[in-house]
Amino acid sequence: MRSQPASYLTFCLSVSLVLFVAQGIDGRAASYTKLKAAAQKVESIPIPGTKAFPESITSTTDGTLYVGRLGDGGIVRIRPHTHENAIFVQPGALGSRSILGVFADEASNTLWACSNDLSALGAPATGSDTLSTLKAFDLSTGNGKRSVSLPGTHAFCNDIAVDAKGSTYVTESANPTILRLFPGATTFEVFAQDSAFSPPQSGSAGLDGIAFGSDGNLYVTTYKAGQLLRVEVKDGKAGRVTKLSGNRQLQFPDALRSLGDNSFLLIEGSGGLDRVVIRSDAFAATPIHDGFVTPTSVALIGTTAWVSEGQLAFFFDPSKKNLSPSLPFRIYAVPLRKEHSK
Repeated sequence: MRSQPASYLTFCLSVSLVLFVAQGIDGRAASYTKLKAAAQKVESIPIPGTKAFPESITSTTDGTLYVGRLGDGGIVRIRPHTHENAIFVQPGALGSRSILGVFADEASNTLWACSNDLSALGAPATGSDTLSTLKAFDLSTGNGKRSVSLPGTHAFCNDIAVDAKGSTYVTESANPTILRLFPGATTFEVFAQDSAFSPPQSGSAGLDGIAFGSDGNLYVTTYKAGQLLRVEVKDGKAGRVTKLSGNRQLQFPDALRSLGDNSFLLIEGSGGLDRVVIRSDAFAATPIHDGFVTPTSVALIGTTAWVSEGQLAFFFDPSKKNLSPSLPFRIYAVPLRKEHSK
């Protein structure tokens, strides 16, 4: 098996250090026990796998949920109403490794997934890929459709959005780049590249969450820098990139999901789910629910936000390698009040 380039391993290790801080390992956040107690006050669904480490979650209009597993690999499907869960995309399918971002595109009947080789950090996920890739699976059957590698040997596919014309966009966390894949294309193009997407320290976690706003523009988060940015979109082309000013500093902003009226659900890796409202070049972030242990993503079904809890310190922190996370891994249902759901 071909080994990973040193720059890629350096990036992964840098991300690990960022995640340690996000979970309060340096002592600035609440204790693990207190965080778990807060999170367990809401309804939850278990995720199969003793090393699942759920990293992303997406949904379809019928209420089905799909959860990507960073540790064990593969994608779990959760049926609506019954909450029956099962492995939908098998670990190693299409050569996949650790699954990060997932996105259900019902228009094309495609379940998109970011796959990265984290075997050097101990990920048990099977698969043959050594490069970062975007996978396409059939949304009905889970069968593989196609696989497209991200350009370069030092790439990291993180999260996904799809526009109204079916083009797919991914945040590239190892580089200050948003990539676009046109329908049927076999290679990515650079959609937007800007120094504003860069992390404060070279090699650490940069671009992360991505979603289209109701204004047609693209919004992204940067994990380590704690920024929310807008990429203007006109006639299918990227325009000005703007760092939005907020009512407070975001703490490790991760997944971003549109609510309409230029508002979003936002995950903060420090433990919270927020509603973010954007007006002009500013945003206001309002906490909805706190106390998760490294929340990683969110999906909306009706007036319920489903949050995936990653417990990623047990994956990334070498000192915890021989310790067990709280099992089973879970996703949590957070009911949204009227003022938070639009």
